[in-house]
This record gives sequence, C-alpha cells and structure tokens, in this order.
Amino acid sequence: MATYPYFDAARNGVNFEQMVATVAQIPAGDVLLLHGCCHNPTGSDLTPAQWSQIADLVAERKLLPLIDFAYQGFADGLREDAAGLLAMARPGCELLVASSFSKNFGLYNERIGALTVVAATESAAQSALSHVKQAIRANYSNPPAHGAAIVTTVLSDPDLRAEWEGEVAEMRERINTMRHLFVETLNEKGVARDFSFIARQRGMFSFSGLNAAQVQALRDRYGIYVVGGGRINVAGMTEANMDYLCAAIADVLQG
Repeated sequence: MATYPYFDAARNGVNFEQMVATVAQIPAGDVLLLHGCCHNPTGSDLTPAQWSQIADLVAERKLLPLIDFAYQGFADGLREDAAGLLAMARPGCELLVASSFSKNFGLYNERIGALTVVAATESAAQSALSHVKQAIRANYSNPPAHGAAIVTTVLSDPDLRAEWEGEVAEMRERINTMRHLFVETLNEKGVARDFSFIARQRGMFSFSGLNAAQVQALRDRYGIYVVGGGRINVAGMTEANMDYLCAAIADVLQG
C-alpha cells in the first residue's frame, strides 16, 4: 500500500499540488482511497473544483476510487457533502463507496454501514457481487440486523426521515458553531497564533497544530487529552468547557 501527500501543516490545509502530482503517477487499475467529506483526521476537505480535477485524473488514469463516506451530513449538508462522490460518478467509470451510519445515525454499537459498488457493465457488477459475497462469508457470514433495520425504518418513513435530517443539521450546526467559538475564545485569551483555519475546516476532527510537548502539557497540567499528533475532537467542545480549554491552550503556548 502506498500513500499520497494530502495535508500541508505549514498552511493548515490540503497540499493539493503535491496530491495531484502523485495521483497523476498512480498505475491504471489501482485503488485510490479518498474521504468524501469531513476529512479525518485533518478536517480539511477538497473544494468542488478540486474534486472535479481529481475526478478527471481518476478517469484519465483509469483508477478505481474508494470513497470513505463516514461523516455525510456533518460538513455542509447531506446533499452538499456528496459533491465529491458525485464528481466521481461518471458514465462508464467504476466506483466503490463505503458509507457509515455510526456517526450520522448515532449507531456506534451497531457499526452499521453499506458498501456500494458501481460497475461499468452488468458482467462486472455480477463478478464484483460474487467477490463481495465471498468476503462476507469468510469474514462474518451474517451481520447484525438491528442497525440496518433502524436505518431502513427511518429512511423509509417520510416523517422519521425529516426528523433525522433535522437532527443531523442540528449536530452539523453545533460542531461548526464550536469551531467558530473556539477561534474567537482563543483570540479573547490573547493567543497570537492564527487558529482561523479551524473555523474553515469541517467535521468532527481537526489538526490543531499543537506539538507533542504542548499536547503533553495539556494532559499533565489541565487533564485535557488530545491525540499525540495534535488532532482534536471538535464535537467534544461545548460552551461550558470552551473557556477552560482555550485558557489551557493559551497557557501551554506560552511555554
């Protein structure tokens, strides 16, 4: 398995130029893994124009895109978050989509999701289905039924679906509000470093730019736990803990 450049820590955004240069060298037939939205762990997503350019490369290079679609609805909207996926869905192009309902349905214990296989021909679809069935049989044989039944019930009922879409929107708005409040509160605490990129990013997670020593200091002095690489869970921020969090970050940034 090989990797491609994605995040530019200096700019706190996507290193698109190097990403494109690397994707342009991938051999035909290889699988290209992409996050559909709310990139984990960076929080930095491709723009619609960048998605279009990557889709052009995928078609030109005859690659097989695998879209990790775990956070649909948490960036800009259920439909809006599918922009990248739709850019890949071109006539004659094949596509794999791994969807998860753990986050947007709150079904973590069920670990429910779906694999969508888009094939170029009927025979290719049948061949893919045969391989999928073999993989299922060898790995788990029969998945739990309860999570799938919940999702099916909600999506099949117009009233329940509307209620669910409203709840996803509330979660999305809360996370995005916390992003802006985080940046504003850091500014109020006199933090000179520019954290405005946090407000521009999307989803539950972001790279904060905090180094290992600062992450350790937050843990030791304040009982605030951040992943060693500086990844923060924005969904864990609340109005109640924001002042304490930002005061602690302001302190450790001072050394």
